[in-house]
Amino acid sequence: MATRKKTLLKVIILGDSSVGKTSLMNQYVKKHFSNQYKATIGADFLTKEVVVDDRVVTMQIWDTAGQERFQSLGVAFYRGADCCVLVFDVTAGNSFKNLDSWRDEFLIQASPRDPEHFPFVVLGNKIDQENRQVSTKRAQQWCQSKNDIPYFETSAKEGVNVELAFQTIARNALAQESEVELYNEFPDQIKLQPNNKPRNSDNCPC
Repeated sequence: MATRKKTLLKVIILGDSSVGKTSLMNQYVKKHFSNQYKATIGADFLTKEVVVDDRVVTMQIWDTAGQERFQSLGVAFYRGADCCVLVFDVTAGNSFKNLDSWRDEFLIQASPRDPEHFPFVVLGNKIDQENRQVSTKRAQQWCQSKNDIPYFETSAKEGVNVELAFQTIARNALAQESEVELYNEFPDQIKLQPNNKPRNSDNCPC
C-alpha cells in the first residue's frame, strides 16, 4: 500500500541570546562545538537526514537570533514550522523566565492550526557549567504546566542528550505533520451532495 511521505520537517529554535542555540544545532548536525561566541544575525539553518520510525526525513533546523532587534525578522521563518524548540541556559535565570515570551511570540507569529497541541520541546542547556540557577524540578514543572512539553537537559559542548533531544523533536514534528496531512485530506474524502437525491424517491400516483 503506497503512502504519502513528508520528506521535510521544519524545526525552529528559539531562546535568548547566548543560550547555545547555534551550538546545539552544530553539535547535532556537524558534531562540532566552538568556544568562540558569534551572534546569529537574522536566521540561519542546517539540514540533516534522519530516520524516524522507518521513515527517512530531512530536518531543516532554523537557528534564529535571540536579540530583540532581530525578532521582527522571525515571522517569515516561523510560518510552516512543524516543531518549536525553546532553549534556555540553566546558569541564567532570566533566559528561563523568558521562555513564556518566546512561546507566546511563536504562537502569535506562526499561527498554527491547533496552538494548544502544537509540539514544543524545551532544552535546558549548559549543564556542564557550574553556578546553576534553574533547577531540573523548576523546569519540569513549567513544562508540565504547558501541556506536558518534553524537557531535556543538554550540553552542546559535551554533546550530552543532544542526539536524544533531537530524536524526540523529529518524532514530534513528524507526528504534527501527519495530523496536518490527515486534516487536509479530510474534506476531500467526504463529499456531501444533498441535491443528488434519487429521482424516484417520492411516491408516484400513476
